[in-house]
Amino acid sequence: MQYLEESKFDAVLTDPVVPCGQILALHLSIPSVFFLRGLPCSFDLQATQCPDPPSYVPRTFTDNSDHMTFIQRVENLFLKSSESFLCNFAYLPFELLASDVLHRPVTMKELLSHGSIWLKRMDFVFEYPMPVMPNIVFIGGINCGNKKPLSQVILWDLYRQ
Repeated sequence: MQYLEESKFDAVLTDPVVPCGQILALHLSIPSVFFLRGLPCSFDLQATQCPDPPSYVPRTFTDNSDHMTFIQRVENLFLKSSESFLCNFAYLPFELLASDVLHRPVTMKELLSHGSIWLKRMDFVFEYPMPVMPNIVFIGGINCGNKKPLSQVILWDLYRQ
């Protein structure tokens, strides 16, 4: 830790799924940049104070869209309720570690709320639209490789269809 404190870093680039980088950023009092696809239990939406109504935003692994039936909305509400219980239990060790390092009680939501910029690897072409805060930047397509362009023959065939 002494070496890190003496190195005078400008920021920490980290994946907040395992929040050790964020704990380090708070300890060193430097900004943190999150690079992620998403967080379990919508911690990313809670920490940035994005609207996340269960009647509109489908939970992960439900195969629901943003146009849900009443039954799907009720299911979504139950899943959101169970998520908070399970994730609070799963992330308790990180809360205890953060509280020990920072010398004050810290919750996971509070820990992640100090993220300066959230670089989210998602694109609304493949996801549903949702409200976000200004410090969330979508960088979809970052994992796409450059492919060879289609030949003119294939393009002409596609055009004629």
